[in-house]
Amino acid sequence: MTEAPPTPADLGVALTDAPPTTVAPSVPLGSLARIALRRNPKRAHLLVSTVLAKHLPTVPAVALTAGEALAARVADVLDGGSRWDTAAAARLERVVGAAAAADAPDGDTAAAAGPTGADPATLAVHRAATTLRTDLAALRPEHPDTLVLGFAETATALGAMVAEALGAAYLHSTRHDPPGAVPAAGFDEAHSHATAHRLLPADPDWLPDDGTVVLVDDELSTGATARATIRALHALAPQRRWVVAGLIDLRSAADVTATEALAAEIGAPVTVVALGRGDVVLPADLAHAASAVVAAHAVAPTDARDLSDAHRIETGEVSDGRPVAAPPRASRPTAVTTVTAPPTAVDRTGTPARRVRLPRTDVEGIARDVVAALGDAPRRVLVLGTEEHMHTPLVVADAIRRQSDADVRFSTTTRSPVAVLDDPAWPIRSGVRFRSHDATVDGPGERFAYNVHGFDAIVVLPEPGTERDLLDGADGLLAALLTAAPTVVLVRAPLDAHDGSGVPRPLTGPSFGSYEPDDVTWLLQDLAGAALEADTADRERAIQLDGANYAESLPVEYVPSDEYEALYRDALDRSAERIAEAVGIVTELILRGRPRPVLVSLARAGTPIGILVRRWAEVHHGLRLPHYTASIVRGVGLDETALRWLAAHHDPSQVVFVDGWTGKGAITRELTEALNRFAASDGVRFADDLAVLADPAGCTPLHGTRDDYLVPSACLNSTVSGLVSRTVRNPALTPDGTFHGAKQYRDLAPRDHSRAFVAAIADRFDAVRDRVDAALAATGGPEGSRAVDWRGMRTVEAIGSEYGIDDLHLVKPGVGETTRVLLRRVPWQVLVRDPDDVDIAHVVALARERGVPVVTRPDLSYSCIGLIHPLGSRVAGSPAGTGSADAVAGGAA
Repeated sequence: MTEAPPTPADLGVALTDAPPTTVAPSVPLGSLARIALRRNPKRAHLLVSTVLAKHLPTVPAVALTAGEALAARVADVLDGGSRWDTAAAARLERVVGAAAAADAPDGDTAAAAGPTGADPATLAVHRAATTLRTDLAALRPEHPDTLVLGFAETATALGAMVAEALGAAYLHSTRHDPPGAVPAAGFDEAHSHATAHRLLPADPDWLPDDGTVVLVDDELSTGATARATIRALHALAPQRRWVVAGLIDLRSAADVTATEALAAEIGAPVTVVALGRGDVVLPADLAHAASAVVAAHAVAPTDARDLSDAHRIETGEVSDGRPVAAPPRASRPTAVTTVTAPPTAVDRTGTPARRVRLPRTDVEGIARDVVAALGDAPRRVLVLGTEEHMHTPLVVADAIRRQSDADVRFSTTTRSPVAVLDDPAWPIRSGVRFRSHDATVDGPGERFAYNVHGFDAIVVLPEPGTERDLLDGADGLLAALLTAAPTVVLVRAPLDAHDGSGVPRPLTGPSFGSYEPDDVTWLLQDLAGAALEADTADRERAIQLDGANYAESLPVEYVPSDEYEALYRDALDRSAERIAEAVGIVTELILRGRPRPVLVSLARAGTPIGILVRRWAEVHHGLRLPHYTASIVRGVGLDETALRWLAAHHDPSQVVFVDGWTGKGAITRELTEALNRFAASDGVRFADDLAVLADPAGCTPLHGTRDDYLVPSACLNSTVSGLVSRTVRNPALTPDGTFHGAKQYRDLAPRDHSRAFVAAIADRFDAVRDRVDAALAATGGPEGSRAVDWRGMRTVEAIGSEYGIDDLHLVKPGVGETTRVLLRRVPWQVLVRDPDDVDIAHVVALARERGVPVVTRPDLSYSCIGLIHPLGSRVAGSPAGTGSADAVAGGAA
């Protein structure tokens, strides 16, 4: 048996934490980093981050959460907030600890994976990290006047995550040397393996005047690189404030003093923040001791040139007798599968704040194509970025994790020559080496990827524009990866010279909306900053008299009063089980027709219902269904760009559309007509199946009930729909070839009930399962009570005739539609069957709040009907003998 190498403790190397403070809560250094040994004469040791996903394959959600946490620390400095507190630090520590525990003790996480993918412990890590990330993102600020600079190569993704969370511009340093590049600035990183950094911004005005610049690095050893950068850039353009942010801060007292002296020198504050603070204890003879350990125990990274046949790959033998850490799998290297991604921009040239969202490509589409290329076989998948190209591959890895049953990890290649010590005491257990494929200022050389063995497949995403022949060859990246895994998927993306602006890019939380990314993917574009809100009366005149479509603008978002929110909470308490039962019924009906359906909810009222349907399928069937939300606009139809995206990435026959409820059936008809037009124009047929909780209109067999009762989410607008506005179709902002748009209202985060609503209903799933089964047994078929009869449209036609309303779009039947009338339009009257019905208490309250007459009509088939005020015509009041009006102060709106 080979003798085990000395441990870091045997060498006298240790991490020590700074004393805790309540002002800046800290995560223990031992949670955030592990000690490794370098093959670098300048410094014998290396701290390998457990959350950066650079050298160590990491659950993608953990790395994303670390970035969000660091952004919270920066935001607190910029605006005096308290996002990063002791509780948040403790939660991150637990997530990182659970991630470490989920890995197999011998360092090969393959042992932890079950036959269908990630084991329960890894799933728990993903969920806990995602929940923490979403909670922190709910408190995101807006600092569009801030520039974030990330340091290559390790902090390029970390900087991008901080920039996105701050709503800031982003640029990272680079060692790339593209033809004709003229650096705007440059500096050295003294302790690095490759020292030269350059800034290559595309925008000549990249550096603000008298603004705020945030420097982001993974580790602040001495702070010397940051100080040199600040001094150089401040000479170019003096700034009001500088912030230096890192995952860990190891600066000595002398280093802290040097930073304070720099601030005094330039006349601007320099603030340093980190998730963990402390010191690394290094004995004086470490360089000699480390060299001895490396010479005696280090394992050479696998090189395809060392392996002459499959036998040597299998046994780990090479020609010169050196041991090689080879994959312990029976299957052998097979082939490289190529997936072509949309044109993608690079981040090192700069990202203008609030104009371009990171990353600048279709992440969800790439992930879907990779999942299809992988098929059903791989249990464990490593997604591999390359050197500086980290952020887009990281979010792609997270998307693959959400879209498949695989256990997904993420890391990147590196130029750092780390000692491979195949022992649990050391973090780097195996590796491959290959020639560099990028043109860099320091010329060609060897590159490495660590701990890549033991995966069923490796998905590699090189920098956009990388030619395939640069990756091929016996000493190339692809050959090296095939020594570690039987399957390699290469994702090739052309370089986009237009910042990715022409590529439809679905959105996910927490970057857009307040739902967790697992819950829903938004087939929308973010219209943040667009002036779309208009006075309700002006909108109504434009819609009724000027021929404008209601989706060309937005109503001013209703901010519910405390009394109204109390009505919502009461409605939720009363009806949660009834809603859960309807969710169960409609989900089971969907699954009868499609074993693995693709859910497409109709934004935004359908979005929480689609999330609940997905949740039921996961809880009771173990299915994690794809769920998207798309825009449908009356008079325009379903977003055709969204349909094309769905057709490109899914089987259209498996798509089912989801909404909250039906009113008179207008959207049902709009859906059918839109899909017919799409089939004629694109030759792709989607079924027009619409699944809803409540179908009082009688227009779909896929319903939970035909009763017109309150779906509590109808009480509120964005604050129960992910803080997202209703959708917008405005040719000036959403031209053909782009998704319809929406805005998010982060300022309403303190009143957000979106996730709590889903949780409240899901908590009742087990309690209603027997009732769901009984209901399906009684009325499961399309005949009888599930037959389509369009009863709602007949009612609307009768009301329109009775009240002299020719445009039936002004008659809105049902609790949900009446609520929308009161919140978004100019209401004329509200007809109610029983004003004391608790299901419409919020309707009566809203009507009184807005001065709208409430007319009692015991003969209604709906619980209530909202009438929009007809403009440009004379319409009589309540017809004689049909009901009684509740005298509401203020008259009609």
